[in-house]
Amino acid sequence: MQATTTLAPTLTPALTPAAPLAANAHLLAQPADARISLAAPKTSGGKPSNQSAQQAAATASANNAPASQTPDYWKAACTHLGRKDRVMKKLIAQYGSARLQTRGDAFATLARSIVGQQISVKSAQSVWNRFAALATAITAQQVLQLNAQDMRAAGLSARKIEYLYDLARHFDAGHMQTQDWGELSNEAVIAKLTAIRGVGRWTAEMFLIFHMMRPNVLPLDDVGLIKGISQNYFSGEPVSRNEIRELAQAWQPWCSVATWYIWRSLDPLPVAY
Repeated sequence: MQATTTLAPTLTPALTPAAPLAANAHLLAQPADARISLAAPKTSGGKPSNQSAQQAAATASANNAPASQTPDYWKAACTHLGRKDRVMKKLIAQYGSARLQTRGDAFATLARSIVGQQISVKSAQSVWNRFAALATAITAQQVLQLNAQDMRAAGLSARKIEYLYDLARHFDAGHMQTQDWGELSNEAVIAKLTAIRGVGRWTAEMFLIFHMMRPNVLPLDDVGLIKGISQNYFSGEPVSRNEIRELAQAWQPWCSVATWYIWRSLDPLPVAY
């Protein structure tokens, strides 16, 4: 692809944000069976602006964040991003009242991610509401008891139903001890999750961001991130993975936070899994 803008890793982008797209333009699309070999940038690829920020990032990376709580690193991350990137500074000011939050349930987070594959935020929420109404609670045990025809009637494809059953079997058998994953690296968590049918790299990255609340996840294959970067930094022109990596050097070690604000620029409805 012919690059439209060249950004050195240490330079702040000079362009101002483009106008936000219409609501629900953020399509969280990752093919369920994809196994992307591209590794996300390492935290060491960018230096925190100060020692306290570095310590906050390290702490957030090593631990699961408490349920239904904004991560402790959010303020430090926004300060860093606003100082390093003029587009981020504007987006944070525009959408600063909202924050990333976790629902606190590993199985439900992964189930939501599977339901949300390849459809818009609005459509995913609609299907999820109908799916959730089939059970008193979304647990592995309850999903295994659901009738596949009822799940189809709720709007789930046959393949997604298979994936949800497989996910439920892994949790029900005790193979997914996610509460013990706090010390694992991002790549180690991704490796564990992608052993489940229907959980590709994108779904695992959503788990890292929305359940474990890891601060430095860059989902290179997320359609919303790609589209948002194109709109906000490249005047709507196509953007390559290398250009995204280069741009994201200024976001280190807070790529999850930057990604979250890019999503906000496309869809005012905060994404939650």
